[in-house]
Amino acid sequence: MGERLWKIGEQIVDLSRRGLIMGVLNVTPDSFSDGGQFFDSEAAVARGIEMANEGADIIDVGGESTRPGAQPVDVKEELRRVIPVIEKLSADLKAANAEPAFAKTTAGQAPNAECRMKFISVDTSKAAVAEAALDAGAAIINDVTGGRGDPEMLPLAAKRKAALIIMHMQGEPRTMQTAPHYGDVVTEVADFFLQQYRRALECGVDPMGMAFDPGIGFGKTLTHNIELLKNVARLRVHDRPLVIGVSRKAFLGKLTGTSERSERVAPTVGLTSMLRDRGADIFRVHDVKENVAALRVAEVLLS
Repeated sequence: MGERLWKIGEQIVDLSRRGLIMGVLNVTPDSFSDGGQFFDSEAAVARGIEMANEGADIIDVGGESTRPGAQPVDVKEELRRVIPVIEKLSADLKAANAEPAFAKTTAGQAPNAECRMKFISVDTSKAAVAEAALDAGAAIINDVTGGRGDPEMLPLAAKRKAALIIMHMQGEPRTMQTAPHYGDVVTEVADFFLQQYRRALECGVDPMGMAFDPGIGFGKTLTHNIELLKNVARLRVHDRPLVIGVSRKAFLGKLTGTSERSERVAPTVGLTSMLRDRGADIFRVHDVKENVAALRVAEVLLS
């Protein structure tokens, strides 16, 4: 694998030899896997620190559930949920980030593959929430609408020089799983990525700050999910990083014949190893420790 760099704020991270684990932190009462468990801000911060200690490189904080059928949350409530958590997490992670890390400033040093830098991302489709989160210490905007949900999102990412994850979703959370349909899901998702890449460039977003997520389970059937995972390499746009989120998702239960979420951890871990081999760079997961171990072992074998 050649050098693949992702710019996060003033840091440049080399993903070619060391992929990143993004720990899911849902500050919601109704997310599909852990809704309500970390709705209290103190519990959320404690879980964020725990995930960082387990090896998560990014803590992804979200205050609005995007599970199938989820109802929207207004800006005021989403801000109330996520901003105190991001502020406290940011303060608590500064000590860890003060240690030597592989991330480099843009002054010209070469990236080091052994980065231990910790970043916070905000999982939101609202520009007002994203801006407040950046003020509170987040460095990455993770937008499930891929920049389509709020016309101010792409200009905001450009203005603030924030890293941006552009995700594909057919429809919106309330209806996305009603009847997903594609002629060729891989081609259509790849085309969407290229379209949004160009739109982001037009808005002034730094191409080095962009990453792309095919949105497994977001307006996709079981067959669509499998086709996307089989063809991860075809989804890459201009050598930008690929984010994959399969953690504990329902399609894993369909494949394994179980409805227990706890029994989806093993197939998630297996996919982390396999998809690293197929070109994925960032893995959004609930079970950090297990997935970090799988990723690091896979990378030794791939080196």
